[in-house]
Amino acid sequence: MQQIHIAIADDHPMITDGLQHMLAAHPHIVLGNVYDSGAALMAGLAEQQPDVLLLDIQLTDITSDKLAPEILKQYPHIRILVLTGIDSALYIYNMLKEGVSGYVLKNSASSVIVHAIETVYNGAIYLDQALQEKLDRFKNKLKNKEMLKPSLTVKEKEVLELTVKGYSIPEISEKIFLGRRTVEYYRSNLLLKFDVRNMAELIRKTIETGILD
Repeated sequence: MQQIHIAIADDHPMITDGLQHMLAAHPHIVLGNVYDSGAALMAGLAEQQPDVLLLDIQLTDITSDKLAPEILKQYPHIRILVLTGIDSALYIYNMLKEGVSGYVLKNSASSVIVHAIETVYNGAIYLDQALQEKLDRFKNKLKNKEMLKPSLTVKEKEVLELTVKGYSIPEISEKIFLGRRTVEYYRSNLLLKFDVRNMAELIRKTIETGILD
Protein backbone atom coordinates (compact mmCIF):
# COMPACT_ATOMS: atom_id res chain seq x y z
CA MET A 1 0.00 0.00 0.00
CA GLN A 2 1.30 3.45 -0.89
CA GLN A 3 2.51 5.55 2.01
CA ILE A 4 0.58 8.69 2.95
CA HIS A 5 2.65 11.39 4.60
CA ILE A 6 0.64 13.53 7.00
CA ALA A 7 1.16 16.47 9.36
CA ILE A 8 -1.03 17.62 12.24
CA ALA A 9 -1.90 21.20 13.25
CA ASP A 10 -3.62 21.18 16.65
CA ASP A 11 -2.85 23.00 19.89
CA HIS A 12 -4.13 20.26 22.23
CA PRO A 13 -1.29 17.85 23.21
CA MET A 14 -3.79 15.23 24.34
CA ILE A 15 -5.28 15.14 20.85
CA THR A 16 -1.96 15.06 19.01
CA ASP A 17 -0.57 12.38 21.33
CA GLY A 18 -3.70 10.29 20.82
CA LEU A 19 -3.49 10.65 17.05
CA GLN A 20 0.16 9.64 16.99
CA HIS A 21 -0.62 6.55 19.05
CA MET A 22 -3.63 5.67 16.88
CA LEU A 23 -1.87 6.15 13.55
CA ALA A 24 1.13 4.08 14.66
CA ALA A 25 -1.08 1.02 14.04
CA HIS A 26 -1.31 1.96 10.35
CA PRO A 27 2.16 1.69 8.76
CA HIS A 28 1.02 3.16 5.43
CA ILE A 29 0.28 6.47 7.21
CA VAL A 30 3.53 8.23 8.03
CA LEU A 31 3.29 11.06 10.54
CA GLY A 32 5.64 13.96 10.02
CA ASN A 33 5.57 17.21 11.96
CA VAL A 34 3.06 18.35 14.57
CA TYR A 35 2.30 22.09 14.89
CA ASP A 36 0.44 24.01 17.59
CA SER A 37 0.09 27.37 15.81
CA GLY A 38 -0.51 28.84 12.39
CA ALA A 39 2.89 30.53 12.40
CA ALA A 40 4.69 27.28 13.20
CA LEU A 41 2.67 25.47 10.56
CA MET A 42 3.46 27.93 7.78
CA ALA A 43 7.15 27.90 8.70
CA GLY A 44 7.16 24.11 8.70
CA LEU A 45 5.35 23.83 5.37
CA ALA A 46 8.01 26.01 3.78
CA GLU A 47 10.47 23.23 4.59
CA GLN A 48 8.35 20.13 4.08
CA GLN A 49 4.82 19.54 2.80
CA PRO A 50 2.70 16.51 3.71
CA ASP A 51 0.27 14.74 1.41
CA VAL A 52 -2.52 15.33 3.93
CA LEU A 53 -2.73 17.97 6.65
CA LEU A 54 -4.98 17.32 9.65
CA LEU A 55 -6.05 20.83 10.61
CA ASP A 56 -7.96 21.89 13.71
CA ILE A 57 -10.48 24.76 13.45
CA GLN A 58 -8.86 26.85 16.20
CA LEU A 59 -5.12 27.19 16.69
CA THR A 60 -3.41 29.41 19.24
CA ASP A 61 -2.96 32.32 16.85
CA ILE A 62 -5.42 31.89 13.97
CA THR A 63 -8.56 30.09 12.86
CA SER A 64 -8.39 27.60 10.03
CA ASP A 65 -10.91 29.43 7.84
CA LYS A 66 -8.25 32.12 7.45
CA LEU A 67 -5.33 29.71 7.34
CA ALA A 68 -6.61 27.10 4.87
CA PRO A 69 -6.92 29.44 1.86
CA GLU A 70 -3.35 30.67 2.36
CA ILE A 71 -2.03 27.11 2.62
CA LEU A 72 -3.85 26.05 -0.55
CA LYS A 73 -2.70 29.17 -2.39
CA GLN A 74 0.95 28.38 -1.64
CA TYR A 75 0.71 24.58 -1.69
CA PRO A 76 -2.28 23.54 -3.82
CA HIS A 77 -1.17 19.89 -3.79
CA ILE A 78 -1.78 19.54 -0.04
CA ARG A 79 -5.07 17.89 0.87
CA ILE A 80 -6.52 19.49 4.01
CA LEU A 81 -8.68 17.36 6.29
CA VAL A 82 -10.33 19.37 9.07
CA LEU A 83 -10.20 17.42 12.32
CA THR A 84 -12.28 19.16 14.96
CA GLY A 85 -14.69 18.78 17.83
CA ILE A 86 -17.07 21.34 16.31
CA ASP A 87 -20.15 19.59 14.94
CA SER A 88 -21.60 22.52 13.00
CA ALA A 89 -23.07 22.68 9.51
CA LEU A 90 -22.00 26.31 9.28
CA TYR A 91 -18.37 25.42 9.90
CA ILE A 92 -18.53 22.49 7.47
CA TYR A 93 -20.04 24.71 4.79
CA ASN A 94 -17.52 27.49 5.37
CA MET A 95 -14.47 25.22 5.41
CA LEU A 96 -15.49 23.36 2.25
CA LYS A 97 -15.94 26.74 0.55
CA GLU A 98 -12.37 27.56 1.53
CA GLY A 99 -11.17 24.49 -0.36
CA VAL A 100 -10.56 21.84 2.29
CA SER A 101 -10.96 18.23 1.22
CA GLY A 102 -12.83 16.85 4.19
CA TYR A 103 -14.24 17.36 7.66
CA VAL A 104 -14.13 14.76 10.41
CA LEU A 105 -14.89 14.91 14.13
CA LYS A 106 -12.24 14.19 16.76
CA ASN A 107 -14.51 11.72 18.55
CA SER A 108 -14.79 9.56 15.44
CA ALA A 109 -13.57 5.97 15.54
CA SER A 110 -9.97 5.45 14.46
CA SER A 111 -11.18 3.51 11.41
CA VAL A 112 -13.23 6.56 10.33
CA ILE A 113 -10.28 8.94 10.68
CA VAL A 114 -8.01 6.60 8.73
CA HIS A 115 -10.65 6.19 6.02
CA ALA A 116 -11.01 10.00 5.85
CA ILE A 117 -7.24 10.40 5.40
CA GLU A 118 -7.20 7.78 2.65
CA THR A 119 -10.22 9.32 0.93
CA VAL A 120 -8.84 12.86 0.69
CA TYR A 121 -5.40 11.54 -0.26
CA ASN A 122 -7.01 9.82 -3.25
CA GLY A 123 -8.56 13.09 -4.39
CA ALA A 124 -12.12 12.76 -3.09
CA ILE A 125 -14.06 14.84 -0.58
CA TYR A 126 -14.74 13.22 2.77
CA LEU A 127 -17.82 13.76 4.93
CA ASP A 128 -19.48 10.97 6.85
CA GLN A 129 -23.19 10.42 6.22
CA ALA A 130 -24.40 12.29 9.32
CA LEU A 131 -22.34 15.40 8.51
CA GLN A 132 -23.35 15.26 4.85
CA GLU A 133 -27.03 15.17 5.82
CA LYS A 134 -26.51 18.09 8.20
CA LEU A 135 -24.76 20.04 5.43
CA ASP A 136 -27.54 19.28 2.94
CA ARG A 137 -30.18 20.60 5.36
CA PHE A 138 -28.11 23.74 5.90
CA LYS A 139 -27.78 24.33 2.14
CA ASN A 140 -31.55 23.99 1.73
CA LYS A 141 -32.04 26.65 4.41
CA LEU A 142 -29.64 28.93 2.56
CA LYS A 143 -31.65 28.57 -0.64
CA ASN A 144 -34.83 29.53 1.22
CA LYS A 145 -33.09 32.62 2.62
CA GLU A 146 -31.75 33.78 -0.74
CA MET A 147 -34.57 36.28 -1.19
CA LEU A 148 -33.95 37.70 2.30
CA LYS A 149 -30.53 39.16 1.53
CA PRO A 150 -30.39 42.83 2.56
CA SER A 151 -29.42 45.46 0.01
CA LEU A 152 -25.99 46.92 0.80
CA THR A 153 -24.07 49.91 -0.48
CA VAL A 154 -20.53 49.48 -1.83
CA LYS A 155 -19.00 50.85 1.39
CA GLU A 156 -21.24 48.68 3.57
CA LYS A 157 -20.04 45.63 1.66
CA GLU A 158 -16.42 46.67 2.13
CA VAL A 159 -16.90 47.15 5.86
CA LEU A 160 -18.82 43.87 6.12
CA GLU A 161 -16.18 41.89 4.24
CA LEU A 162 -13.37 43.20 6.45
CA THR A 163 -15.47 42.60 9.57
CA VAL A 164 -16.03 38.98 8.59
CA LYS A 165 -12.28 38.62 8.04
CA GLY A 166 -11.71 39.71 11.63
CA TYR A 167 -10.45 43.26 11.20
CA SER A 168 -11.09 45.77 13.98
CA ILE A 169 -12.64 49.22 13.49
CA PRO A 170 -9.22 50.98 13.49
CA GLU A 171 -7.87 48.46 10.96
CA ILE A 172 -10.91 48.86 8.68
CA SER A 173 -10.62 52.62 8.98
CA GLU A 174 -7.02 52.48 7.80
CA LYS A 175 -7.63 49.98 5.00
CA ILE A 176 -10.51 51.80 3.27
CA PHE A 177 -9.60 55.35 4.28
CA LEU A 178 -12.66 56.12 6.38
CA GLY A 179 -12.87 57.74 9.80
CA ARG A 180 -13.44 55.42 12.72
CA ARG A 181 -16.82 56.98 13.47
CA THR A 182 -17.84 56.42 9.87
CA VAL A 183 -16.87 52.76 10.13
CA GLU A 184 -18.86 52.51 13.37
CA TYR A 185 -21.83 54.09 11.56
CA TYR A 186 -21.62 51.53 8.74
CA ARG A 187 -21.38 48.68 11.26
CA SER A 188 -24.46 49.97 13.06
CA ASN A 189 -26.32 50.07 9.74
CA LEU A 190 -25.26 46.50 9.02
CA LEU A 191 -26.63 45.32 12.36
CA LEU A 192 -29.95 46.94 11.52
CA LYS A 193 -30.11 45.61 7.96
CA PHE A 194 -29.29 42.05 9.03
CA ASP A 195 -31.57 42.30 12.07
CA VAL A 196 -28.86 41.09 14.47
CA ARG A 197 -27.59 42.32 17.84
CA ASN A 198 -23.82 41.95 17.68
CA MET A 199 -20.81 41.24 15.47
CA ALA A 200 -20.87 37.49 16.09
CA GLU A 201 -24.47 37.27 14.85
CA LEU A 202 -23.63 39.56 11.92
CA ILE A 203 -20.77 37.29 10.82
CA ARG A 204 -22.91 34.18 11.21
CA LYS A 205 -25.76 35.64 9.18
CA THR A 206 -23.39 36.94 6.52
CA ILE A 207 -22.02 33.45 5.99
CA GLU A 208 -25.49 31.90 6.06
CA THR A 209 -26.85 34.25 3.39
CA GLY A 210 -23.74 34.13 1.23
CA ILE A 211 -24.14 37.82 0.51
CA LEU A 212 -20.42 38.32 -0.10
CA ASP A 213 -20.07 35.41 -2.54
